[in-house]
Amino acid sequence: MPRYRLTIEYDGRPYHGFQAQGALPSVQASIERAVQGFCGETLRLQAAGRTDTGVHATGQVIHVDLEKDWKPAVVRDALNAHLVPEPIVVLDAVVVPADWHARFSAVERRYLYRILNRRSPPALDQGRVWHVKKPLDAAAMHAAAQALVGHHDFTTFRDLACQAKSPMKTLDVAAVRREGDEVLLAFASRSFLHRQVRSMTGSLAEVGLGRWTAEDLKAALEARDRKACGPVAPADGLYLTGVDYKR
Repeated sequence: MPRYRLTIEYDGRPYHGFQAQGALPSVQASIERAVQGFCGETLRLQAAGRTDTGVHATGQVIHVDLEKDWKPAVVRDALNAHLVPEPIVVLDAVVVPADWHARFSAVERRYLYRILNRRSPPALDQGRVWHVKKPLDAAAMHAAAQALVGHHDFTTFRDLACQAKSPMKTLDVAAVRREGDEVLLAFASRSFLHRQVRSMTGSLAEVGLGRWTAEDLKAALEARDRKACGPVAPADGLYLTGVDYKR
């Protein structure tokens, strides 16, 4: 039974998150239906991460075990045909060893958060960016974000419904830059807490707006208290952009 690694891109707006949730629309359920339509198999896929309602992906990774030894290109193209007209695309398919796992073999996950920072609202990117009208100081946000890098107790930036056993995480990258009208926030870690990226982004936006200082952000982290978190950024601007694996 060959195992296929699939790289997936999707627009999260029509779905109640990645994970299957009964009758509610989800990315997972749509892909599993596409597999059934392609080869008649009913299965439960495994994913690198479970993105929330409205969160997008340009580099989500999943794996499926199929009974027949299909060529990877056939799997990719057949699934894409069965996913029409949903905003989900299989970018790549490769055969991997039977002990490879989309979730447990991952060593780093990367997220990008897009903020449209201008007075005028988005026309083409509605639902794909967070629109912030007031000017943001991206350099100040980047400087403040460095306090988040490293191994910390991220309770402040952890959703109350988070099911992780520990709030301790190691954040490898927290970078902020401006590109034209957009402020882009990049984060990388082996794993993240529930809504950690959106929570950190919302607090960093407070720095960019001049409401918080870098010291305020550091104090919020060190408080280890969810009440110290700034406003949580909306799902619209968040993208899972890639997952790295053991060599």
